[in-house]
Amino acid sequence: MDPFETEILAEPELDDPVLVEGLPGVGHVGKLAAEHVLEELDSTLVARVYSTHFPPQVTVEDGTAELAHAEFHAVETEDGSDLITLTGDHQAQDNEGHYGLTDTFLDVADRLGVQRVFALGGVPTGELIEEYDVLGAATTDELVDELESAGVEFREDEPAGGIVGVSGLLLGLSGRRDLPAACLMGETSGYLVDPKSAQAVLEILQDVIGFEVDFASLEERADEMEEVVRKIQEMEGGGPAASEEDLRYIG
Repeated sequence: MDPFETEILAEPELDDPVLVEGLPGVGHVGKLAAEHVLEELDSTLVARVYSTHFPPQVTVEDGTAELAHAEFHAVETEDGSDLITLTGDHQAQDNEGHYGLTDTFLDVADRLGVQRVFALGGVPTGELIEEYDVLGAATTDELVDELESAGVEFREDEPAGGIVGVSGLLLGLSGRRDLPAACLMGETSGYLVDPKSAQAVLEILQDVIGFEVDFASLEERADEMEEVVRKIQEMEGGGPAASEEDLRYIG
């Protein structure tokens, strides 16, 4: 097996498609957001990417094993640009893999005619939060202006340490290809999976691109996570659980 292998399954005709990346990261914010789009809108699996830089494992569903990979789905929207979502259960395990996979992902995006790239993720606050924002980074002044108008915050020296993994490299390598790219990062405690942060990111994304999804299932997951937090606090503190008001923005 080669270090990076692409399997093309379909080549749909799309209208100015936008790549939306949601791989595992802080709070699983980007992964939750991208997978929610696939749950709510009709999509077609168009490509898989395999790599020896993924963890050496398979997933097993109903007894059937499948090698670790990332997937591209085409999503046709009624209002704005069509979407290409990039999802998966893993990121690379080393620096060479991160660079090689991101280049491979952008090769697939180029083949599908992608015009812009949006990487989705979370930025950790290290504490439970009641109010949250979506932070941004972009490769062009035009994208910065557009995202600021949609409510994205661009803070000096944040996120601290930069953006690592595929989300960061999508900006860096897209810039070298003259492909406009941005990263949307929802604030999250960083402790648990955070559906509410994912919703905040998606609300910005759908405003910028021009599509609409229902958030009922994400809100239900957020309620479930709040119950988990309350139980953890009870076990650790031995006292009464925090109120819903205290936890409403923790996933």
